[in-house]
Amino acid sequence: MPLQPGAQPQPGAAPGPQGPRGSRLTPAGAAALGAAAGLVGGFMLEKPGAAQQGFDAVRRDRRQFDADGSAVFQEPGRTIVQQDNRFFVRHDENERFRRLGAPLQTQQRGDEFVTVWRSPDGAEIVTITDANGDLIRRFRRAPDGSEVIIIDNRFSGRPRPFLDDVVALPPPVFSLPPDRYVVEADGADPRNIYDALSAPPVAPIPRRFTLDEIRYSPDVRAYTRSVDLDSINFDTNSWVVAPDQAQKLAGIARALKEAVARNANEVFLVEGYTDAVGNAVDNMSLSDRRAQSVAEVLTRTFNVPAENLVTQGYGAQFPRVQTTGPERRNRRVTIRRITPLLNGQNG
Repeated sequence: MPLQPGAQPQPGAAPGPQGPRGSRLTPAGAAALGAAAGLVGGFMLEKPGAAQQGFDAVRRDRRQFDADGSAVFQEPGRTIVQQDNRFFVRHDENERFRRLGAPLQTQQRGDEFVTVWRSPDGAEIVTITDANGDLIRRFRRAPDGSEVIIIDNRFSGRPRPFLDDVVALPPPVFSLPPDRYVVEADGADPRNIYDALSAPPVAPIPRRFTLDEIRYSPDVRAYTRSVDLDSINFDTNSWVVAPDQAQKLAGIARALKEAVARNANEVFLVEGYTDAVGNAVDNMSLSDRRAQSVAEVLTRTFNVPAENLVTQGYGAQFPRVQTTGPERRNRRVTIRRITPLLNGQNG
């Protein structure tokens, strides 16, 4: 009998009726608000040693603006937007590569910024963003000059308001057992982890999606299997993964490396979640920073290719356990394969 497992991420409420299109805030509008606050390429740059300074430093540097009925919070490396009781966080797509070491080379070409990061194996990872910091394209250029396209969002057209990137789809119908749809990493058979991170969509998808549509649409993400890890413990208001916690990622790292070895253009989304304790803006920022930290550890400690990972924080949105109190199962990292969603592949 087809199942819609209870472990499935809870879809957010579909956006309600909106005003005129011009009344919706776009990423360009959010970036423009903070131009006077020192934004570069759409984002205020992180200061060296920011993680060691702690979250109080993030709060101190945060700036709030209001525009088009939206609240905008800008802080180093991130912009958080509240629209119609939903929160969206955007981050500097090059920050993770900057923190991994090796110098970044950036040049502006018209309205685009082209950033090149050299990976330890000598390949060049090229990330192209627009003036607002939105990722347009990412590819890997090998030392012999051959290229592998990782992400290509050029078909998406001009940047849209945040709510326009929320795609509503019917819940997927499938016969997969709940513990195979969402695999609990702790104690899981390594093959089950690999299967979840290499599987096609659990039900047919209607088209290809942009990276932002995937990031902002729980209905779209529900069409993929995932691996949950809720055993990494972060210090309060910290996003640093301690060395003793990093080893908990070893099994996931092996599965990711095996998948990338078989298909060089795989893309995996690393998602960060918090419980409902604390305010929504802090939770969005912390969850996004923690997702990025996990992705950094996967690369720095286990050599998972950085270019095959993207990250996103969701704060207390989409909890596994419906509660407003502290809940360990809601403080988790989720990893899913989004390659088929980006490419429109059902196989």
